[in-house]
Amino acid sequence: MSVINFNIAQWRAWAPGLESVDDWQAWSRQPVVLEPSDAAPDVSFLPAMQRRRLSRLARMAFSVGWPLADGHPDLPLVFISRHGETPRTFEILSDLATDQPLSPTQFSLSVHNAVIGLWSIMRGETSEMTALAAAGDGLEHGMLEAAALLEEGAPAVLLIVTEEQPPAAYSAWIDDVPFPYAVGLLITPGNQWQLSLNSAPHTLSKARWPHALNLLRTLLGQQTTCQHAWKNRVWTWQRNP
Repeated sequence: MSVINFNIAQWRAWAPGLESVDDWQAWSRQPVVLEPSDAAPDVSFLPAMQRRRLSRLARMAFSVGWPLADGHPDLPLVFISRHGETPRTFEILSDLATDQPLSPTQFSLSVHNAVIGLWSIMRGETSEMTALAAAGDGLEHGMLEAAALLEEGAPAVLLIVTEEQPPAAYSAWIDDVPFPYAVGLLITPGNQWQLSLNSAPHTLSKARWPHALNLLRTLLGQQTTCQHAWKNRVWTWQRNP
């Protein structure tokens, strides 16, 4: 078993129609799958020319991360997305299938570390940044990365996990994105939270909601423990009094 300790100093989240703390409080009490929507978060804090380059996935990441980074210069970033820019990738593949010329810009912005590259450019940020594409427990792997950065002396780490609704053609393979969402956590040293890992002797059933959303429900509620199982790994989040 391994254990890490940390504080969640601040958090922000976005999904279509869920922007304020009150919105998320209401959803966490009665979680439902949101209706399909083309809505995108407000990123008017960015210049118009820069906003034009951002996909909705990037806008979601920026909308939750930018306010959390305010007042924290030299802030390391851990960006987590299991599926990444699936809409952009699908467009590129569709162009290939019909012998259409490919867009170099579309390709450069479809790679998994494009979001942290844009973040670095737009914020003038040169701190360490990591983009992870772990499987069903990517959030926990991101927390391990954040804990390592804190151990190396970072006063805070920004962790962003986000997923875009995949194109319908992927629906037979991608079934873990009930709706587009982004969750940002400002992680600092401390003992407010403890994350531990245990092994299960067999594969456990998949959770109803992505774990970032289950963790958000824990943050908003009175529970002190939140568990997440993936394959034979069982992660336990424990909030200390």
